[in-house]
Amino acid sequence: MTRPTQTTASTCCYCGVGCGVLIEHDGEKITGVAGDPAHPANFGRLCSKGSTLHLTGDLAARALHPELRLGKALPRSRTDWDGALDHAAAVFAETIREHGPDSVAFYISGQLLTEDYYAFNKLARALVGTNNIDSNSRLCMSSAVVGYKRSLGADAPPCSYEDMEQSHCLLIAGSNMAYAHPVLFRRLEAAKARRPEMKIVVVDPRRTDTCELADLHLAILPGTDVALFHGILHILLWEGWIDRAYIDAHTEGFDELKKLVRDYTPAAVADICGISVDSLQLCAELVGKAPSFLSLWCMGLNQSSSGSAKNSALINLHLATGQIGKPGAGPFSLTGQPNAMGGRETGSLANLLPGHREAGNAEHRAEVADYWRVDDLPAAPGLTAIELFEAVRAGKVKALWIACTNPAQSLPDQQKIHEALATCPFVVVQEAYATTETCRYADLLLPAAGWGEKEGMVTNSERRLSHVRRAVPAPGEARADWAIVCDFARRLEKHLHPRQFSLFDFASPAALFDEYKQLTAGRDLDLSGLSHALIDELGPQQWPFPAGASHGTPRLYADGLFPTASGRARFHADPYRAPQEKREARYPLILNTGRLRDQWHGMSRTGTVAQLFGHVEEAVLSLHPDELRRRRLASGDLVKLRSRRGSLILPVQADDSVRPGQAFLPMHWGDRFLKGLGTNVLTLPAFDPLSKQPELKHAGVEVEPVELPWQLFALVEGAVQQRFAELRLLLEEFAYASLTLTGRERPAVLLKAASAVPPEAGLLARIDALLGLDEGPVLAYDDPRRTVGKRVRIEDGRITALRLAGETAARDWLKALWSEGRADAELRRWLLAPLSTPPGSSGALKGKTVCSCMNVGEAAIRTGIARGLDLDGLKQELRCGTSCGSCVPEIKRLLAQPLAAKA
Repeated sequence: MTRPTQTTASTCCYCGVGCGVLIEHDGEKITGVAGDPAHPANFGRLCSKGSTLHLTGDLAARALHPELRLGKALPRSRTDWDGALDHAAAVFAETIREHGPDSVAFYISGQLLTEDYYAFNKLARALVGTNNIDSNSRLCMSSAVVGYKRSLGADAPPCSYEDMEQSHCLLIAGSNMAYAHPVLFRRLEAAKARRPEMKIVVVDPRRTDTCELADLHLAILPGTDVALFHGILHILLWEGWIDRAYIDAHTEGFDELKKLVRDYTPAAVADICGISVDSLQLCAELVGKAPSFLSLWCMGLNQSSSGSAKNSALINLHLATGQIGKPGAGPFSLTGQPNAMGGRETGSLANLLPGHREAGNAEHRAEVADYWRVDDLPAAPGLTAIELFEAVRAGKVKALWIACTNPAQSLPDQQKIHEALATCPFVVVQEAYATTETCRYADLLLPAAGWGEKEGMVTNSERRLSHVRRAVPAPGEARADWAIVCDFARRLEKHLHPRQFSLFDFASPAALFDEYKQLTAGRDLDLSGLSHALIDELGPQQWPFPAGASHGTPRLYADGLFPTASGRARFHADPYRAPQEKREARYPLILNTGRLRDQWHGMSRTGTVAQLFGHVEEAVLSLHPDELRRRRLASGDLVKLRSRRGSLILPVQADDSVRPGQAFLPMHWGDRFLKGLGTNVLTLPAFDPLSKQPELKHAGVEVEPVELPWQLFALVEGAVQQRFAELRLLLEEFAYASLTLTGRERPAVLLKAASAVPPEAGLLARIDALLGLDEGPVLAYDDPRRTVGKRVRIEDGRITALRLAGETAARDWLKALWSEGRADAELRRWLLAPLSTPPGSSGALKGKTVCSCMNVGEAAIRTGIARGLDLDGLKQELRCGTSCGSCVPEIKRLLAQPLAAKA
């Protein structure tokens, strides 16, 4: 019987924009998604990632049942929840008794809901008695936390999204908004179209899609942001473009900063940053003369060994010009995960406690301990992410609980992270997706509910809380994160602190939130007036929202009062310090990492959706054409990319958006998709001394050609998750191996590999068996002398699988034929031929997918442009750019290319 379609309002689970989503479902399965037009964050818009959320439900990728192993050399086997949690409680209790509470640790995630966070914090600090609880937000937002706290007194972004639409001058620093926060970028595009006089400055070493909207692009040398901001302030002072009255009335520390920036002259800063004096002067003029000035920033500032200094130097510009606390103005950090803000609020970094309290503050510890009805909270400093995994590797942390994050992909210096996880005596992984790199190290795997399957609160970048609602039950035996934590905690209580009452007697996430919110009463983030039911009634609300309030607070510090001891904001005079690794003869390139348009973080979720690989289908290193020529390389060549910590083999491409002397590699690729432990095998664990956030975006590297003449290309549709996992194990035999997905209606696994010599015949036979090319309607060709072998499976008149080994010239047009769903008789005799293009006019290549939403390829767009179509014409005829709009900057570049050629 067909179940009726239902709709449940919720929020997206990717970036910190906090987009409202309407989930279509039949009560058991999510069937579609749409943007919620009533949600104030997105007004109905979704990006390419959010619009495919309903496609991420492949059960073959999910963790469905608890699994346990009793020895590192043993495979995990299925168990029940009682057995799993009883075992975990016994191991943690024994470890704590024998080695102390700091011998265990928790590493959690900005993907968790606020109630999940709160439960974990109470577990670690009130029950276990350790501050060893940190979050992957340490990798993305901790420098912003420090910047806000030490400059303004509290971790409180003072702005609202509407300020982007009202500002006269926006400075976007270290953020490719067009990729990382595309819904906000669409709002910014619309505002710029309505008010062309709005000025936009983008500070980024690369020329990204965000730069397409900029009036000025400052392509500074990586890591020189502090010098840039000091140089801007130097000019503001020289020209008299500061607000002296505001400085005197509402700030402190300006005189010390003034002395420091005196030395940051335009000529000196231009030299440090690698930009012209004129562009620096223009930037300062745009900032200094603007009636309202807003800054937006993300990982380019935060992921740095000087991240805290970069944040404070940018906030200095707002304090010096009085551009804070009014419409269209203020320093606005863009959050990197859906609930990183909720984690900061609940105290889910090692140095924090709930309600924006400090774990190192005795008064704060006493307040929370009294509220939780425990004698005291631990005073010893907790281990932050990098420190935590080093302690695991050193044997100091003996039981580690990882929830909803993938450190075996995301942390820097991956070789050491894998060593730590492999040797840790007991690793618990609480995860929705069993396919992550971290899951292979789980001694106990606990299946968690995913998006659309659980309920709770999230806070977005503008301090707005939304109620995430459950639409369908979790599959298998998966459970909500808060419920897993509380069930485990009750069992651990019986071991550690037998008592008459439990600290974890919660029947619902609403009960957890109601307890937590009282810890914020009277604090800067006061949530005491909020509840699940109130948000259901009023809609998403911004904090502070104290008891008795009727609406949230869109903007902070309008009165010029700040939550510091003096009530004044503080200027900070941090000198510019170069990044940890500098260019040198052995490592002459600086590697920058960043995002792809259609992928998110470690691809735990987006990596299960084939169509999201259409824009970029594999890991590729970007270098300036001059760097390729210098090394006698061509686009598509395989190279070895090495740093002081490790190396990868992958293809290279010419990219003039990257300056000479620099390299770019997307952050998403882990060992699951690319042999060699992925992008972060190259990055370094050096971190900011205040925020402890690692320098993920700046590493010294070198590129060398590699000779791997024997190559393999394969594609197979159907059962993609199972085949993906099985094929990935076999690819360890090759020097280079890439495994991704492709397709749309018919998802397929796409395999590329290369080696110096042909593999053993037995390995190819095992690969053929997994591809379904060992029997049935298969066209085959073998030349043992040249170690060339080809297979094409044709069913119902179309290709369903293919494998080219030793000679792969035809791979692109055969893949195009597969995509078109045809292999007519006229072409069959050519399918195994060594042709780089199809015979005649058949099999025209679509090229990469530019518009993921409407499945429009680059070739179709170029053809439309050749026929005279402009952007509006392309939208009307091809429908590209009419859904999420993320492809519009790229379409504009394609439109500009013929004009540039004529010029």
